Amino acid sequence: MAAANRTVQAIREGFATKVVGQHDLSRALLVTLISRGHILLESVPGLAKTLAASTLASTVQATFHRIQCTPDLLPSDIIGTQVFDSRTADFITQLGPVHANFVLLDEINRSSAKTQSAMLEAMQERQTTIGGETHRLPEPFMVLATQNPIEEEGTYVLPQAQMDRFLLKEIVNYPTMEEEFEVLNRIETGELDSRSIDAVVSPSDVENLQDMATRVYVDAAIKRYIVALINATRHPAQYMGEEVARYVEYGASPRGAIAMLTTARAMALINGRGHVIPEDVQALRHSILRHRLVLTFEALADRVRPEMVIDAIFQAVPTP
Repeated sequence: MAAANRTVQAIREGFATKVVGQHDLSRALLVTLISRGHILLESVPGLAKTLAASTLASTVQATFHRIQCTPDLLPSDIIGTQVFDSRTADFITQLGPVHANFVLLDEINRSSAKTQSAMLEAMQERQTTIGGETHRLPEPFMVLATQNPIEEEGTYVLPQAQMDRFLLKEIVNYPTMEEEFEVLNRIETGELDSRSIDAVVSPSDVENLQDMATRVYVDAAIKRYIVALINATRHPAQYMGEEVARYVEYGASPRGAIAMLTTARAMALINGRGHVIPEDVQALRHSILRHRLVLTFEALADRVRPEMVIDAIFQAVPTP
């Protein structure tokens, strides 16, 4: 636990050297890394989504590739392709940028549906198939995707099945006045001119964290609590009044329960505990469920946000 705490602190301190504030974002990225998951970052432009992703990757002595998504991006541009070599009269395989420890998909909703689907095998199976040959991805492997929700021209909405494959969906908020003041000071002093920082941990340190998280104890009462929460998203009328239940069209899949379990273990590890408590389950409830709940048109018309429904569900289910 002492070694895990040192690794966590090193990553946090390295992250803070480039990203001002954004403590919720820092926690979400760290939990996703420990949980061996992938994260979707959403916000208006200019809130350091790309900087946060590249900074996290820089804290680990590992490979990092950035993919700028555009409508003309092809699946082969991501996973790789086979190229004919005239010198040997044979085809050779050129691996794409997805073959890295950290992969940043910048503005993923600008790529076509065909290109988005090319990431599914890599994200879920941690492998790619090129010319019938399977290539394993390196460990650790983490996809950080960003999207801008306020522009619709030239964008392709991510299907629900693909959204579900992201462990967390984090909404990046505006900085406070004090944090924005600090950003201006750092720009003036030149601290933000270079985005590269020295690596503070190794890939083996990250893998040790991931392995330790799987050994964090989860009591049966906590597991039943998680199951009850997910069941409440599917049958909201049984847990809450019709006033809230009418806003939910579809609840979370079993991936939601798995995400709650893995993130709760990571939260316990970050907080220096070898066991999960209910607060670990509740800490990232919005990030876990906001992209897994499908709300009705009535909810959209009444300007009901997923976070409001999620809070109502957690209030309706008794805490162990």
